[in-house]
Amino acid sequence: MTAAASASPHARGRRRRWYGATVATLALLVAGPPVPAAAGPTGPVRAAAPVSGSSLQEVMFVGNNREGTVDVIRARGDYANLGRINVVPDKSERLWEIYLNPIKLAFYLGVREGPGEGHDQLVDDMYSTPDGTAVVASRPSFADVVSIDVATGAVRWRFPVSGYRSDHMAVSPDGTRVAVSASLSNRVHVLDINTGRELGSFKTGDKPHENIYTKDRRHIWNMSIGEVTTSLDDPSQDWTKGDRKIVVADATTFATVRTIDMRPRLNAVGRTDLSDAVRPAVFTPDETKFYFQVSFFNGFLEYDVASDAITRIATLPKNPDTNEDRTTWVNDSRHHGLSMSPDGSKLCVAGTMDNYATIVDRATLQPGPLVTAGKPYWATVSGDGRDCVISESDTDRVTAINFATGQKVTSVAVGDHPQRVRIGGLPTGWTPPPAG
Repeated sequence: MTAAASASPHARGRRRRWYGATVATLALLVAGPPVPAAAGPTGPVRAAAPVSGSSLQEVMFVGNNREGTVDVIRARGDYANLGRINVVPDKSERLWEIYLNPIKLAFYLGVREGPGEGHDQLVDDMYSTPDGTAVVASRPSFADVVSIDVATGAVRWRFPVSGYRSDHMAVSPDGTRVAVSASLSNRVHVLDINTGRELGSFKTGDKPHENIYTKDRRHIWNMSIGEVTTSLDDPSQDWTKGDRKIVVADATTFATVRTIDMRPRLNAVGRTDLSDAVRPAVFTPDETKFYFQVSFFNGFLEYDVASDAITRIATLPKNPDTNEDRTTWVNDSRHHGLSMSPDGSKLCVAGTMDNYATIVDRATLQPGPLVTAGKPYWATVSGDGRDCVISESDTDRVTAINFATGQKVTSVAVGDHPQRVRIGGLPTGWTPPPAG
């Protein structure tokens, strides 16, 4: 194995973490708890027109969180950068709206100084519409979801989420619905991806995070991570982090069909030391096994869906240069990013605070070479299924790693602080909209 790189210098102090939490708490005292439902989409609402006389090209979207742009790159091969989309064309309007509302301003500052590490969070997640004419993105600092026309760069529709921060999303297998976590109101909204109309919502644990649709479109799995901006990070203080659980909701009625609390399941396998905050996760192709990362852990766990039990735990190497002070780790994560090869034989793990990524054999849970990376924040699969693609949030690059060899294929420069990476479609021959 190759040695992992030195840890990033972007460590946060205790003062900043407490500041973000304190601002949000003060706002709650003034405003009361966030409302349980959003007001609905604002601005012009129109369905996307079908692509006429052309087919879609497969692309990969890279969300540059701190600058509010999405880089479009090839989804396989050389991963060449095809152009950039501004997903905050209404930035001035949104900021004036925030500055003129003391409560919104308090939460905006809380998001910036807490999970944003002193920066705006302008694009967390994104998906294309089925016809490829728009990109739908969640914008945490603006507490909304927007649809951006990929030809003109204009906002098609905007949906303000309940509470004051939007987060991870998931798109339904048929591409017609998008689920978004409203992390400060403990709710997931499900929207029509073409119009922004809310189709329903469901309650979650504290601070909903990752969402996953099952292949049969019947269920949505939501994972909540609890409070990640405080400095109460010692295992003995884990109880202060809130109500963290997996909520499985009916994707049609939005009723809760199952709740999974990993705390007793972790205790059952003797891991009372591990957090029960489920971070990025992935199913096997047959959805019988569920692999997930948890806060503060350099590794991941295997959960058998039928037996409702944790069956294996993979502990991955630590970077000796990583600061062991948990309060310096990004939003309580040590490793954040997980994907699986299409045949289910390999896992790709982003070792965020340890500054590497690695391909893990699923049969043995043994890692391959440690590929040096600058605070990798996400892992996905290339269009042809051959590579794992990670975002390097410290070096502003995406890097492809071959599933078969575990070796780096290539890296491509993108915008400031890339996080989520998603496969999507754009019209063949697409050119970027005018910058603005």
